[in-house]
Amino acid sequence: MSTVQDGKVVAIHFTMTDEEGEVLDTTEEDGPMPYLHGAENIVPGLEAALAGKKVGDKFTVTVPPEEGYGLHDGLPPQEVPRSEFPDDAELEPGMEFVAEAEDGSEAPVWIFDVEGDTVLVDHNHPLADETLVFTVEVVSVRDATREEIEHGHPHGLDGDDFEVDED
Repeated sequence: MSTVQDGKVVAIHFTMTDEEGEVLDTTEEDGPMPYLHGAENIVPGLEAALAGKKVGDKFTVTVPPEEGYGLHDGLPPQEVPRSEFPDDAELEPGMEFVAEAEDGSEAPVWIFDVEGDTVLVDHNHPLADETLVFTVEVVSVRDATREEIEHGHPHGLDGDDFEVDED
């Protein structure tokens, strides 16, 4: 039986809650979530806890902010004109976009608020500063395909769901 290690595509069922037990995310409705172990597809604390696990293993792990979505840097959200977003996008707080800096580098940003023609964006993840509790079940473990390793993410549960890499 294969164990969770770098270069494996792992499918997990999970429920993520905050410290008070409020459910923040779950795979309960959509089925197991695949990820490529060692490719930083999931938060570091959860990935570390999964290392060495086998199919059928169930566990709960508490992930501090430093091993989850990080600590908030204290900077306020930035104002961005609505015109910088796709015309047809229905912008809502919590939505993630990729922002391109003047030097061409890209970074994720999250919508904090929408005020008329101004969108407030924050480069801190909405779950920054949160201690997270994951209840996890390992559903499957398989070798990643060459393409999955090159792309840095799984192509579905069985490796056949090819996604176009637009690099």
